[in-house]
Amino acid sequence: MKKSFLIIAASLLVSLTTTSVFAQTKPDTTKQPTPTVDVVGVLASNPDYSSASAAVRAANLESTLKTGGPYTIFAPNNIAFSNLPKAQSDSLMKDPVKLATLLKGHVVTGQYTKAAIIKALTTGKGKATLTTIDGRTLNLSISPKSTLQLTDAAGSTAEVTLYDMVGTNGVVNGINGILK
Repeated sequence: MKKSFLIIAASLLVSLTTTSVFAQTKPDTTKQPTPTVDVVGVLASNPDYSSASAAVRAANLESTLKTGGPYTIFAPNNIAFSNLPKAQSDSLMKDPVKLATLLKGHVVTGQYTKAAIIKALTTGKGKATLTTIDGRTLNLSISPKSTLQLTDAAGSTAEVTLYDMVGTNGVVNGINGILK
């Protein structure tokens, strides 16, 4: 009886070890899904960024962001938009030119995924500078909370809260504030 139990236990151990070894040596055949929509579509597909998506439409930026690229959109989440005073929010949504100016300060040329941002920060010894599509500067750094922080020329800051919503012509990274 003891011999049978030992033989079964040894067989099970060999079987599990062999499976584990082979699992570790198999090539990784999983692939990230190929994006099927552009950055505007990516933004529209995430309900936490519906306010940013509506703002892009109201500012008439859809055609700009659907063509060309690659772009990185640092998109304010719905909470960031809800933190704007109602009068300011209403005023922006009624003025497409002013709204477009604000939103262009959240878009840079190039695809800055989390890995690319980490690389830029490593190269820059913890700091990196990106240029928005309208020529303004965004400074990237690590916040005191160890998150990625964006700072614009006016001193407004926001932290990245969601990375790598990848589209066919760029990437959307979510932020918790609106840059001025």
